Amino acid sequence: MKLSIVIVNYNVKYFLEQCLLSVQGALQGIEAEIFVVDNDSSDGSNEMLAEKFKDVILIANKKNVGFSVANNQAIRQAKGEFVLLLNPDTVVEENTFSECIQFMKQHPKAGALGVKMIDGKGNYLPESKRGLPTPSVSFYKIFGLSSLFPRSKRFAKYYLGHLSETENQEIEILAGAFMFMRNSALKEAGLLDEDFFMYGEDIDLSYRILKAGYANHYLASTSIIHYKGESTKKGSLNYVYVFYKAMAIFAKKHFSGTYAQLFNLLITLAIYLRAAISIVKRFVNALFLPVLDFSLLLGGLFYIKEYWEHNHRFIVGGEYSQNLIWTAFPLYALAWVLSLLVNGGYTKPTRLVKLFKGIFAGTVLILVIYSLVPEEFRFSRAIILLGSVWAAISIPLSRLLLQKLGKNLLVAHQQQKRIFIVGSVAEAERVEQLAKQTTPNISYLSFVSPNSTLAEHPKYVGTADNLPDMVRVFTIDEVIFCSKDISGNDIFKMMTQLNPTKVEIKIAPTESEFIIGSNSINSQGSWYTLQFNAISKPANRRAKRFFDISMALLLMITSPIGIWFTTNKSGFLGNIFSVLLAKKTWVGYDLRAPTSHLPKLKKSVLSVCSQRDFHQLQQTAVNHINQLYAKNYTAWNDLLFISRSFRNLGD
Repeated sequence: MKLSIVIVNYNVKYFLEQCLLSVQGALQGIEAEIFVVDNDSSDGSNEMLAEKFKDVILIANKKNVGFSVANNQAIRQAKGEFVLLLNPDTVVEENTFSECIQFMKQHPKAGALGVKMIDGKGNYLPESKRGLPTPSVSFYKIFGLSSLFPRSKRFAKYYLGHLSETENQEIEILAGAFMFMRNSALKEAGLLDEDFFMYGEDIDLSYRILKAGYANHYLASTSIIHYKGESTKKGSLNYVYVFYKAMAIFAKKHFSGTYAQLFNLLITLAIYLRAAISIVKRFVNALFLPVLDFSLLLGGLFYIKEYWEHNHRFIVGGEYSQNLIWTAFPLYALAWVLSLLVNGGYTKPTRLVKLFKGIFAGTVLILVIYSLVPEEFRFSRAIILLGSVWAAISIPLSRLLLQKLGKNLLVAHQQQKRIFIVGSVAEAERVEQLAKQTTPNISYLSFVSPNSTLAEHPKYVGTADNLPDMVRVFTIDEVIFCSKDISGNDIFKMMTQLNPTKVEIKIAPTESEFIIGSNSINSQGSWYTLQFNAISKPANRRAKRFFDISMALLLMITSPIGIWFTTNKSGFLGNIFSVLLAKKTWVGYDLRAPTSHLPKLKKSVLSVCSQRDFHQLQQTAVNHINQLYAKNYTAWNDLLFISRSFRNLGD
């Protein structure tokens, strides 16, 4: 037996399915056994294994025994020359195992190795290679110096930031997500230490392999996806506590005397520091909105009172005593805040309608109490009513502004997604049906051929060779790869190419009912017919004409400078006057595809495909781009087209 693979699973059924499918693809020609140790999952993982992976050796625990114990259960039964500990939320390349075996054969003193890991968006994961967490290394990591100096040989040793991620390296510590070990080295070093329930056991085992006289290596020539964070909530206070306590166990075990005491002091300090930061952060987050609303309401009431007295009551010096004002106004503001709280106004995210309900209920409450107090303690009802109007304006507006700044405070309208499915016709259509099931916000969906040949199908817009460019042109939000038609190696390469575009990347496993992505287990949705009416709206027509005139005047004023940056200088000036006279528009359709079905536009100076690298697009792709422009017109897009193709404004 060449290889024994051990996977510990806990309630990540769909990641496990994809992981096993990729493992099977990478085991071609390799004699291997696969163990799945299930720690009492309740999501149907065991049933899925029995149905789809009958050759897998299942060890079904009746309780969650932890990572170390579960791995050891399988390792004790493993017969392979090599043993791999693999996380269920991973995907391996087809050549991963063969590359690892070949490397170990060439390096007989190698006891274990890890590989290059990327996340579900194609980002490199720095924990692919790590250094021994000595007190100094841990100090630099805990207090952020490793983040400030990510390439420093001294400060960034925790993640070995000074070593290249693209070259094979000898390292000290492997990541538990992928630990490929020589079985003989594992027997000398011993099994995983079961004092570690979760976290730290990979550091401990890596260190013991080094102490046994073997070397640990980082292999950059093959990669895996590690979705990271789906199985564990690494940002939680509980994770911080469990992880650092694991480090304390490691220090007590391997460091002695003052060294261990110093390490434990650092660990204890880190736990309390992170706990304090977490508590303060939660406190600030909980009070920020109520305090903001209270301040807005109180300030508004004071302004309204001054305005009302001076412009309607014509009273100089004030009608109400300061004691009454400083008692009543804070109580009014507090009543609105409490009413917002009761009506769900501080639930994150919330809906604007809940804010209006809270304000209305607070106003009613204030008016009811107002009617019960003696006359000398009353204000004009107009101040209360105007205060409610101010509340109805200022509070929703503050939420909208904060939402624009990236705060997730409001339940937004579902963004209309634009999706590419990369795969053969049959598989892409199968995945399309998955995408239609639960997501009601797909505005655009097309297929991309997995190879250089463009198949005859109305939804094919291009080939995977030009995928990054097409993602930009079509403003795609999500790319789904059909693993049945594309090798893991090719998917990984394309993920790396797509990484700068920030597009969401998902994989549809063969014959699976789910699409796996970096943010959620399933990413499925329903189809919405594309409507081409945006640019035909009168408001958009006016906006486009206003943009054309404004840009023409700006280019005319700056023409003594701008003309030198164009390829056709006489044509540049001619186009300015043609746009001013409404004979042309600055940006319009590409006429290589029929446009009779689209809203009519003037002849354009630039086409939507005039950017470089897009002149060889197929007619189908050009047609789709024209349609997207017609549907999603904004003056901002026109400005971007001009800025990117300024040199062609004279053509």
